[in-house]
Parts: sequence; structure tokens; C-alpha cells
Amino acid sequence: MDHPATRPADSYSPLYFLASLGAGGITVTFFMALMFWVPHPGQPVPVFEDIVAAFGNGGMPLQAAIVLALFGIAAFAVLNIKSLIWNLQALSAFKKTDAYTALRATNAEATLLAMPLALAMSVNAMFIVGLVFVPQLWSVVEYLFPLALIAFAAIGALAFRMIGAFLGRVLSTGGVFDVTAHNSFAQLLPAFSIAMVGVGFAAPAAMSTSATTVAVALMLSTFFGVAAILYTVIAATTAFASMLQHGTARESGPTLMIIVPIVTVLGILFLRQSHGLHVAFDTHVQAGETMIFLARLLSIQVVFLLLGAVVMGRQGYFSDFVIGSKTSPGSYALVCPAVALSVMIHFFVNKGLVAAGAIDAFGIAYWGVTGIAIVAQIVAIGLVLRLNHQHFTRRSVPHVAVPAE
Repeated sequence: MDHPATRPADSYSPLYFLASLGAGGITVTFFMALMFWVPHPGQPVPVFEDIVAAFGNGGMPLQAAIVLALFGIAAFAVLNIKSLIWNLQALSAFKKTDAYTALRATNAEATLLAMPLALAMSVNAMFIVGLVFVPQLWSVVEYLFPLALIAFAAIGALAFRMIGAFLGRVLSTGGVFDVTAHNSFAQLLPAFSIAMVGVGFAAPAAMSTSATTVAVALMLSTFFGVAAILYTVIAATTAFASMLQHGTARESGPTLMIIVPIVTVLGILFLRQSHGLHVAFDTHVQAGETMIFLARLLSIQVVFLLLGAVVMGRQGYFSDFVIGSKTSPGSYALVCPAVALSVMIHFFVNKGLVAAGAIDAFGIAYWGVTGIAIVAQIVAIGLVLRLNHQHFTRRSVPHVAVPAE
């Protein structure tokens, strides 16, 4: 019997917002090359003028890196927005179905938080696009920071409204939350969402020269950062207890690594706050302290990467849902740890090891560790391309669409 040509993505899940998130994250990984390899005196991040000057004065390796970074930023920013628009349209249609009503009555209601998470990432990605492609943007950046704060406030309010609806339902009436289906870290998605909003709030703290703007950004980013930490600790603790009793839900295996992007996002939040405190309020943190702080965060990430790899390897997740023919929208969660590890290693090398004087910039040790970040970036790119092909290519044979709670 012939089957009509369909795509796995036609069986919509809010987790498809992670496709947009992953593309936006890869945009950030390409920006890391410009951030740490292009001189940018006068401001904490490289801008269009710095990139043009570095391309004109640099050697061929730097020129090649700049061209590749700009191409990567442009390509994945377009993919980020394209995927975001598709998801917003698909979610709007999904809300009119019985499947949406059923989703709102289960643990999987938390997957709706992928939407504000993707929105916050897109704002960050568009800011990067503006920095590297728009001339003279820095001359008006102080006027843009209040707009950015308003945008993140709106996204944060949306996220808390959705979290409130979920927690209000499950905490006000006993028995509506299925503890047996809590055997993964899927319930950490709300924490990831508010952490992403928090790191967006922290950007003006690191970049503005206005003490008032810095103070507002510090307060707002602190609130969202603390909320994300509290939610992560509570949700992870209860989930781990369920996993010990029932095993890890196979289709939700990638969520075991969600700690990795949460740690990177919160780590950048704290670094941005530290820079803002230094510039605006004369508070100093020693380079060695930053180095060991980043080393501790990286250690947490490695532990959870190993945990996720062991469990998913034993369950055959990669052979079925990444390399094989089965599909699960939750597979896009695999992109986040690769992106997060790449970004964290760049910060650890440059803001940690080099800044503290442990290694020399652009030496053998530098490229040895940075090479790991580049490999993680390549893995993220490969995953996005592979998963997009799996989920958005029409096929005439039945597919297996596995929901993740």
C-alpha cells in the first residue's frame, strides 16, 4: 500500500523549537572566533569596523577564519529565523487541535517552554548579526540596550506565565503529575528557558557604559539566573529519583545533557555580570579566580556529557534516532550540548587559561584545547543538518514520531 508523502515534522511537537535554538546556538559558536581572535579595542565585543580592520591587516589564516565565521553567522542566523517562523506558525495551528489540549494535561506541557527559549536565542543571534554586519552600530548601542531589556522582559514574562500555568496545574491538585513519566531531565526545559532570558538581560550589564543600565541589567539577570538555578536543582533532583526507579525514558535520553547548555548560559551570565561590576562599580575579580570558576563549570558539563553518553549508548539511541530511520523531535536536544561545550571551551581557554597566564595565546596548547571546541562545533553543525534532513524531508513510507515528555 502506498503512503502519502509526509514529513516527520508534520506530526508537530513544541520540541521542534529546538531546531531554531540549535541554529541560533551555532551562530554563537562562529561568533566566538571573532570574539577571541579579532582585536576589538574600545568595546568588549568585536564590531563591523574591528572585523574590517582585522581582515585588512591580518594574515591569510585570520582572513580565512573571518570569512568562514561571517558566512557561518549569516547562514545559521537565516536558518534560525526561518525555523523560528515555521515553528510559530506550526504552533499556532497545533493549538487548535485535540493533541494540544491533551498535551496541556500531561507532563509534556513543559515542552511549550521551548518557544520562549527559542525566542530569547533569536534575539541574541540577531544582536550578533547586527554587531558584525551593521556599520557604526556601536555608536547607537546605548539606545538599543533599553530595547533589548524590553524584549527580554516580554519573553521572560511569557516564560513565567507558561511556567505558572504548568506549576499551578500540577501543584494545586494532587495526582495530575505523572511521576513515573518524570524519568528524564525533560522538566529542566523551563529552567533552560529562563536562563536564556537571564543571559540576554546580562548583555547590557557587560557592554553598557551607563551605570543605570548596568544596574538594571544586573538586577534582572540575577533574578532570572537565580530562578533558573532553583528550578534546575528541584527538577533534576526529583527526575533523578524517578530515573533510578524506572530507568531513563529512551526517547528523552538527550535531556540528560541539558545541564550542559544550562551551565554555559549561566556561566556567560556570571561573566557578563562580573565585567559590568568591574566597569561600572569598580569591583575586581582576579584572572585566576575566573580560570578556576570556568574549570568548575566545565567539569560539571563533562560529568553530564559522560552520563548522557553512557545511558544513550546502552539504550541504542544514536543508532535508532540519529543514524537510523526512527525520528524523535527530542533529538534536536543533542545539538545544545555540542554548542554549549564549544562556547564554554572558548571562554575557558581565552578568559581562563590565557587571561591567567597559564598558556600563551595562539600557542600549541591554545590550539590543542581550542581544537576540542572546533570539533564540538562541527558535531553541532552535522547534527543540525542531519536532523533537518530526517525531520523535514518528505517520505512515502511511514515514520516513527516519538513524543518526549
